[in-house]
Amino acid sequence: MKQIYVNQIGERDQVEAVFLVRECTQAMARNGKPYMTLKLMDRTGEIEARVWDRVEEWARLFAKNDFLQISGRGNLYMGKMQLVVQDLKKVSEDSIDLADFMPVSKRPLVEMRGELDELLASMTDGPFGELMRAFFADAKFFKLYSRAPAAKGMHHVFLGGLLEHSLAVAALACDIAKRYAQVDRDLLIAGALMHDVGKIAELSYERSFDYTDEGKLIGHIVMGVEMIEERSRTIPDFPRQQVMLLKHLLLSHHGQYEYGSPKRPKILEAVILSFIDDLDSKINGIQTHIDKEPARTGDWTGYHRLYDRYFYAPLEPQDAAIVEATAPVAQRPQTSEPAKVYRSRNEPLGFTLGEKLAGQNLPLFGNDKKDK
Repeated sequence: MKQIYVNQIGERDQVEAVFLVRECTQAMARNGKPYMTLKLMDRTGEIEARVWDRVEEWARLFAKNDFLQISGRGNLYMGKMQLVVQDLKKVSEDSIDLADFMPVSKRPLVEMRGELDELLASMTDGPFGELMRAFFADAKFFKLYSRAPAAKGMHHVFLGGLLEHSLAVAALACDIAKRYAQVDRDLLIAGALMHDVGKIAELSYERSFDYTDEGKLIGHIVMGVEMIEERSRTIPDFPRQQVMLLKHLLLSHHGQYEYGSPKRPKILEAVILSFIDDLDSKINGIQTHIDKEPARTGDWTGYHRLYDRYFYAPLEPQDAAIVEATAPVAQRPQTSEPAKVYRSRNEPLGFTLGEKLAGQNLPLFGNDKKDK
């Protein structure tokens, strides 16, 4: 087990630990001497590292997505923690527990599979229930679906993120179907489970999260529609009208053309799916932002770039006391496991946020979504 995680590194800490290399670039300093910048990661986050000595020698020893044993010192630079590398060596993957380096859903897989099976059992014997059971009876498909993240950045960027997010949207779909009798419950649940299914091939998630070539060239919406078409043709006499409706939910779930949606929602279930996907995104986008600041000392979060605002999130009295007691010593957890020093008022749910909206100033309660 790793002895120190990224979120525990502080100013002037001497660090001896293994990290995954997410990025590696070389450049030339003003004095003409080469240096190397690394982005190192584990399951708690990323940290930038600088290599000032032996650059050419060490650059030949490793590449992106390798594991490195790093000896270095924590250094606060322009408000951000860095590692100044003093020594490094490549580490064999055989000695690595990937769970230490890739963030994983906090929900146990067996628990999520149980929730999924209950959901599938609640669907009728009609075409949508039959199609969903055909998808999830495929062990190879479920292995990918249950491992994939929901996106490369901003939302559910962890193994199991796609499954966790899809179950959250499906739960909202069930709640709405109880209130509105005119809603086709099976169609809405199928849309909730399938709206991001293309992410299993759009993203790569073996060592780090990135886009595949197919993901960059085609995208998860079209890829998901192709999967629906292919799977439906394995079921004899599957009605084409139902295939068309489910495809429409996938093609329209981003809501608007400017958010990357090939079609706008044109049936009731498509409108609902678009909104509940966006709702889940906003609730959990804000909560995740709050949870990223375990050592804050005030009732306001830091600035959220996507939402273009700060958020008011008062600390509980006992949590504020913990912060006050620990902050003078170190602004970080002191155990080997990631920790929070305040209690959230609500348990985090799954969410989605549009990576392609990064940097845009959009209204919180408008249609500010993308990358669903």
